[in-house]
Amino acid sequence: RISATENAAETILWPRLATLLPAYPGIKVELIVEPRFTDIVAQRYDLGVRLGSDVTRDMSAVRIGADMQMAVVASPAYLAKRPLPTTPHDLTDHDCINLQLMSHGDLYVWEFNKDRQKLNVRVEGQLVFNGTRQILQAALAGFGFGYVPQAMARPFIASGRLVEVLQDWSATFPGYHLYYPVRRQSCSRAMAVLIDALRYRPETTEGGHHVA
Repeated sequence: RISATENAAETILWPRLATLLPAYPGIKVELIVEPRFTDIVAQRYDLGVRLGSDVTRDMSAVRIGADMQMAVVASPAYLAKRPLPTTPHDLTDHDCINLQLMSHGDLYVWEFNKDRQKLNVRVEGQLVFNGTRQILQAALAGFGFGYVPQAMARPFIASGRLVEVLQDWSATFPGYHLYYPVRRQSCSRAMAVLIDALRYRPETTEGGHHVA
């Protein structure tokens, strides 16, 4: 049983599971998509997925994705009516599509950094969602700026349906990690095969590690 966000499930877990599982018909996977952090021990999950910076010290973690760069994007139709922002603070004069953090009950404060300078900006707009996929769709529909993973927006930027702004300010977060309790003494053979298949392997192989 695996708990993951929608973005992690779509971009990392499912593509690799679809390749792995035909070769291992005995492995059964229950993938639950949740917008909030879940106590995987209390909810009886075997594994969870979070960004590396969110994995707590009592968990062992294996990196399964590259670092996540964010992108501020809007449709050409929206931008045709409004001036381009030149700094993150300019976004307060724009319609922005907010993200509801289900784990905290608050709206996500957009985080930016440039040359070691960090800025947090509270934005406003007509729409609030609890998932980045919906934010992307609203941005495509012309409802304002969305702040989404760049990998998610890239095809639409390439096709001209979205325009990226403030590229030099966009934040980068530690990539997705698969995690499970440190105190677990051993993994089943099926779980070990699954973890190995999901492990992130850039051009030079990177092993799993404990995340502080």
